[in-house]
Amino acid sequence: MAEFARKNIRLPAERYLGRQLYFVTLCFHHRRRFGANARIARWLIDELRTHAAACEFFVHVFCVMPDHVHILVAGASETSNMMAFVMSFKQKTSSEFARRTHRPLWQFKYYDHILRARDSADRVAWYIWSNPVRKGLCATPIDYPFLGSFTEMGARMLKGSMVAGWTPPWK
Repeated sequence: MAEFARKNIRLPAERYLGRQLYFVTLCFHHRRRFGANARIARWLIDELRTHAAACEFFVHVFCVMPDHVHILVAGASETSNMMAFVMSFKQKTSSEFARRTHRPLWQFKYYDHILRARDSADRVAWYIWSNPVRKGLCATPIDYPFLGSFTEMGARMLKGSMVAGWTPPWK
């Protein structure tokens, strides 16, 4: 039987260091709807907060959807390592989840986009926060219980007016 070869979708490791903004999507294993469980969604949000602080990252935006999680994070120092942050977050939550449920939590890979100068952080934030509205889970982002921000900047954006018009470059 032929062995499955995984395609490397990452840039060189040094591109994920420092004070940059990253839009990251983590999908649940087989796109299972683990995030639809309020207890699991709240647990993941709590773990994200703790883990981001330990790994020197600011979580400006997060949204736990039924089958995936979006985050907009920024490195807090020149040594902040986004790949290490995501890998360790996935490992910690995966092992705890597997211990409790005997099931895998995450897909093997994740998707990331390093924001460039032409990418508006406000528009990316509202793209993430509007995801539950686009999927018909709520009427407005503020109605969805599993999104928010752990920073003052993100909290101010969420309380402000919705900014539209950003489309991920891969769509």
